[in-house]
Parts: sequence; structure tokens; C-alpha cells
Amino acid sequence: MNKKAAIIIFILFISAFFAKSIYVAQAAVSDIKKEVKQIQQQIEEKKKEIDDLAEEQESYERSINKLQKEAKTLKNEISLLDAKIAKIRTEIRKNEKEIDYLNLSIKNIQFRILEKERQIKNQKSQLKRTLQLIRKQDKNDYLSVLILNPSLSSLANKIHYLKTLEKNLLYSLRQFKTIKSALEEQRLAKRQNLNKIQTIKAKIETQKSKLVATKQAKSSLLDQTRGAEWKFQSLLAQAIKEERQREKEIQLLEKTAREKLAALEKKKKISELEEEGDIIFSWPVPKEGITCKFHDPDYPYIHIIGQHSGIDLRASQGTPVRAAASGYVARAKDGGMGYSYIMIIHNKKFSTLYGHLSKISVSQGEYIRRGEVIGKSGGLPGTPGAGRFSTGPHLHFEVRANGIPVDPLDYLL
Repeated sequence: MNKKAAIIIFILFISAFFAKSIYVAQAAVSDIKKEVKQIQQQIEEKKKEIDDLAEEQESYERSINKLQKEAKTLKNEISLLDAKIAKIRTEIRKNEKEIDYLNLSIKNIQFRILEKERQIKNQKSQLKRTLQLIRKQDKNDYLSVLILNPSLSSLANKIHYLKTLEKNLLYSLRQFKTIKSALEEQRLAKRQNLNKIQTIKAKIETQKSKLVATKQAKSSLLDQTRGAEWKFQSLLAQAIKEERQREKEIQLLEKTAREKLAALEKKKKISELEEEGDIIFSWPVPKEGITCKFHDPDYPYIHIIGQHSGIDLRASQGTPVRAAASGYVARAKDGGMGYSYIMIIHNKKFSTLYGHLSKISVSQGEYIRRGEVIGKSGGLPGTPGAGRFSTGPHLHFEVRANGIPVDPLDYLL
């Protein structure tokens, strides 16, 4: 066999090798595409379910907005709570569907990752074979080719063959880089979806707590009124009166306490307060979730006593409550079977309030250091310190700036 024939055979061989590799890769990709198509269909179905639940949720929100504008009657209040319960249930179902959707997306991504990994394996095989062929041909230099076969056409064929190999090598390298980059993107998308699932799971737990709280609010309202409109109106008037008195009391206490602290500060008779300006507060109870946000539209009693002035932190009955920062106790009110709370002044601007306490461990005027236990959480309806409008065990926590409630999440570390 002459050199020209040998080179032609090599070219045919390398062409066949690449063709076979492409065929095998395409067959594997075809199987994956079938699986991906089925998953994408399931994803579309799940997305439709999520969209339907979103419409249902919006419908309940419209009903809630309408009921909130109507007269405050027992019937309307129960209807409002029922609408909130239905809305929260829909939100839970919607979020559960979103988790299903994300799990399907992850499964879809996993198939894409598998596809890319197979492509990379194939590209590595091609690169390895091409390099082997180039090394083999490099062993015979051009001078040897001319000596063995002085035909210029033989040399030209060899050069053409090597150029073909180099061209295939460069193409394989580019493909390898592109596929590897796509693989990393898919892996990143998978991690992001897994993080989203964890976020949604936490949201579902909060929604379940809200559902329990709203059901409890409805049950408590029915128990206190026995279904009588006049009892509801009496309860409403009493609730508004108590809330106004408490707010007035807190503002007056804060003002008086600040005046006393300023006088003592001049005489150097007080311990050092927190630095002026904004404060980073510590969590007063272990960080286990927020069951009701600041000015939360889903607050069960928003229609009766107004906006939620703090945040409700998940805490079992009797959890130790710690001072969020150092300061002086402006008020330590034991309300008996009513509402018990502690208020601490931290500097000339900030104060904190801890509500629904089942036990108080500090006294008015006492200096408290950050992290010191000041009492125990409560909130279980019908227990000391819970008050009339508690929906279950938790700590009500407020941050006030110049006497005005602000969102504690802006200051908690």
C-alpha cells in the first residue's frame, strides 16, 4: 500500500470515528429529550394549577378589602375572618404547588446536566483520539515522507490530513468549553431552585401559623360574644378603649422615663446607655420564625384594634425572653389575666416593648444589660399575661423610634 492510500484510509477512519461518536451522542440525547419533554409537560400543568390558585387568592383578597370597608358587625367580622382563613389556605396550597413545580424543574435540570456530562465525556474521547492520531503522525517528519515517497502529492496529502485533525481538535475544544459552561449554568440553576424550595417551606410554616392564629381569633370572638351583636359591639368599644389607653400610657411612660434618665445622666447617677443613633438589636427569643409581621394585612384583629405595631415571634409558652439591648425598664406591667408587657428605654431615640408575657422578672427603673432574661413568653389564650386578643403562644416585640413604632426587622441582627 502506498503512502497516498494510507493517508486516505486515515482520513476515512477519523471521519468514521467522529461520525460514530456523533451518532452515539445523538441517540443518548434523543432518549433524554423524550424524558425532558414529559417533564416539561408536567411543569406546564403545574404552572396552570399555580396560576389558578393565584386567581383564587386574588378573589379572596378582593372579598377581604370589601369586608374591611363595611360596617363593623359580628357577621361581617366572622365573614372577614372566614375569608382570611380561605385565603391563607389557598396561599399554602399555592406554595405547595410551587414546590412541586420547582422539584420538576430540578428534575428537568438534572436530565440536562446528565446530557451535558455525556457530551463532555464524548468530547473528551474525541479529543483524546485526535491527539493520539496527531502524535502518531508527528513521529514521521515531512523529510521522511519525501525520502520514502518523493511525490509532492504525498506530502500535500499528509499536510491536508494533519490540518484536518487540527481543525477537528480545535472544534472539539470549543465544543468542550461551551458544553462545560452550560453544565455549570445548569448546576447553578439547580442550587438556586433548591434554595427557593427552602424559602417557600419556611413561608408555608409561617402561613400555617397564621392559619392557626386566624382560626383561634374566630373561635375567641365567637366565645366572647356568644353570637350576640350587642356583645360584639361592647367588646369592640372596650378593645378600642384599651388599645388607646395602652398607647397613651406607653407614650407617657416613655416621655417620663426619658426625662428622669436625662436628669440622672447629668448627675452621673446612671449606667451607660446605648450609643446615640441607630441600634442593632439582638433577637429577644430564639430565631424560629415570624408569625405576624409589622403592619401585617393578615393580622386577625386589624379590623378591631388597628395595625399590628410590632412583630410576633414564634415562641412556645414559657420561653425565656431577653433584653434586645441594654437600657432602663420604663414599665414592667403585670396585667394579671390581662395584657402583661415590659418596656425598655435604650437611648434618647429607641425603646423596645415585649408583650403577652406569662412572667416578668424585672422591675421598673432597673438597669438591664443586653441578653439578660427579663421574663417569659406567653400568649396562650386564657393564661396570665396573654390579654384579650392573643391568638396563641408567641412574643409580641416592638421597636419604637422617638415613641413611634417602626419595623423591628430593620434593626434586628
